[in-house]
Amino acid sequence: MIDKLDFLLALSREQHFGHAAEACGVTQQTLSAGVKQLENRFGVQLVQRGSRFQGFTPEGERVLEWARRIVADARAMHEEVTGLRRGLTGHLRIAAIPTALPMVVRLTTPYRERHPDVRLAVESAASTDIFSLIENLEADAGLTYLDNEPLGRVITVPLYRERYRFVTAAGGPFEGRDAVTWSEIGRVPLCLLTPNMQNRRIIDQQIRAAGGEPAATLESNSMIVLMTHVRTLRWSSVMPEILVDALGPMEGLRALPITGPDLEHAIGLVAPRREPSTPMVTALVATARALARTLGGAEADPPAR
Repeated sequence: MIDKLDFLLALSREQHFGHAAEACGVTQQTLSAGVKQLENRFGVQLVQRGSRFQGFTPEGERVLEWARRIVADARAMHEEVTGLRRGLTGHLRIAAIPTALPMVVRLTTPYRERHPDVRLAVESAASTDIFSLIENLEADAGLTYLDNEPLGRVITVPLYRERYRFVTAAGGPFEGRDAVTWSEIGRVPLCLLTPNMQNRRIIDQQIRAAGGEPAATLESNSMIVLMTHVRTLRWSSVMPEILVDALGPMEGLRALPITGPDLEHAIGLVAPRREPSTPMVTALVATARALARTLGGAEADPPAR
């Protein structure tokens, strides 16, 4: 039964019979037969079929919701029983917005020290995608904005406030300045994250609120790509303070605070609110709460929204 529900989850993720079968490690015929067995058991059609996958029926959508809960509980049960015998083992997947990637190491390092048999994977993702990854059991937790996206039913652990710096070549038009305004940044060619990233939407909104229009002459979904361009001294960018601090002093570059206003947003860990939670996720939340205390963040998560 569980494996057939896994087939539905794979179909939801892949939107393609062949790709879903490949993700599950079975043939397409095996996957189709498993879905058909579920339909026979429930007495309703779950999947709309044609020459290719066409989506789920309303009944299929409801079964899909239950499948997520049941598969997640089954994994949690297996993980907990295994952990009782051998300690925590398995694969923990964390999705993080690009601007928060420098913070991930402060979670994974102490986690790894306490639970050396857990394999860790970190994926960069847009904030809106993180919740989809968690819902579809493709990620176990995420590091994302807490005050700028609908959060859904999740545990949240606030970690720090994302603040912004204008990174530009020394000796340029802002030489001798201690800060710049959003209005001034709106008149400078920039390299920025792609528009699907929440960080980019925040920057664009702030520049427009200051009466300007964002002038992105280069876009990327990678902060590394942006930084390599800024390091040529031919590009400027708006970057999170945490990334600028992690990189340290950069020859030929200046990182100026941005005022008018001094903008900031809450960043933290999000994890599915399930009872019982998987032991690996429970341990990650505990690690995040300990980190929050050292960073001055909230020790307890706010209620699920």
